[in-house]
Amino acid sequence: MKIKGLRWFIIGLIFLATVINYIDRSALSIMWGNENLEGSISHDLGLTKEHYSYILNVFMVAYALGQLFSGKLFDKVGTKIGYILSIGIWSLSTIFHSVVRGFYSLSFFRITLGLSEAGNWPGAVKSNAEWFPIKERAFAQGIFNAGASIGSVIAPLLVALLFVAYGWQTTFIIIGSMGLLWIIPWMLINKGGPKTHPWITEEECNYISQGQSKADQNDDAKSLSLKQILSYKESWAVVASRFFLEPIWWLFVGWMPIYLFDVYGFNVKEVGMFAWVPYVGAAIGSIAGGYISGIIISKTNSINKGRKVTILIGGIIMVIGLIATVLYATTPERFVSIVFIVLFGFQVAIGNVQTLPSDLFSGKSVGSLAGLGGMVGVFSVIIMNFLVPIIAKVSYTPIFIAIAIFVPLGIGAIYYFAKNIESVE
Repeated sequence: MKIKGLRWFIIGLIFLATVINYIDRSALSIMWGNENLEGSISHDLGLTKEHYSYILNVFMVAYALGQLFSGKLFDKVGTKIGYILSIGIWSLSTIFHSVVRGFYSLSFFRITLGLSEAGNWPGAVKSNAEWFPIKERAFAQGIFNAGASIGSVIAPLLVALLFVAYGWQTTFIIIGSMGLLWIIPWMLINKGGPKTHPWITEEECNYISQGQSKADQNDDAKSLSLKQILSYKESWAVVASRFFLEPIWWLFVGWMPIYLFDVYGFNVKEVGMFAWVPYVGAAIGSIAGGYISGIIISKTNSINKGRKVTILIGGIIMVIGLIATVLYATTPERFVSIVFIVLFGFQVAIGNVQTLPSDLFSGKSVGSLAGLGGMVGVFSVIIMNFLVPIIAKVSYTPIFIAIAIFVPLGIGAIYYFAKNIESVE
């Protein structure tokens, strides 16, 4: 049996895994509420906003370490087994959230969730390097990133409905079970890489290999150590840019529901009605960023121009949107509309940033650099998460201003460290 366009089935499954990933991780913030909201996690477990900050950072530390370790894991065992391990553990971790009894047990399962969920990102970058020619990788990455956005669109609505109907314990069991079911089609469809898969057509196999770099086509290439990877100046473009850009996404993923609780006095149902809107913009931006860079690369035959111009466009949109959150977000409707623009710009840029490891290195080292960049980015987020509850006691405005300043720093790092984006091997 031969399947035309098999690579799109592979990225489709990874897209679905990412949707599940974001539903699982977002559920806590959506059902957290506050000490006065009966039936919420915060009320039932007797936890405060400070507890939430610590739990969020416990997750982020585990997620940061998971990015590094899972990048190496995926390079070692491959994407098929790597994904089974990653989504299997994070799904069980989500299910076990239903039995927590306080701060420490909740923190423990947030750690196991963070360690395992992290594998989705270096795994996707590595899989895209294997299954897509260079000119399609940003578009494939955009589809993958759209999964994060669609998951964030679905999560407030789905989780709020399940919460109202069944309570937070049963909600965790239901959403955790989705990942375990995902493993079945993944095992059936992902039978190997494009060179060995029995279902791939000869035409598609040739199309993929001819569009890859010589380093990608070298089956004897060895996996580089992190020290060797960082000896290339271009690697620092990935690390530095993700340090500055990651807090923008995570500020809204982790704190937007809390912001709506605090500033507008929302309940869980109201958060479910509003919090999904910005992620529609993010989903559109994910696809747009991949499409724009692909068009530029096709017309100019330059990966360097395709990536940098698209990242710059996304950065300009982000800065404009973040300034608008300070000046014009006077109502919840205006706020979510402006964040729609911010996250659109973020995804236009970040899909191309996340593609850089596969532009610079062969498949044997892609996961390692992607994981390292993700880990460094998450440590920046951890710093932000410690500061947010302190600063927010006075105002959220300084937080929006700070991340607006981070945008040109992140984009500037790419232009500075990667003078020409191409394979360094």
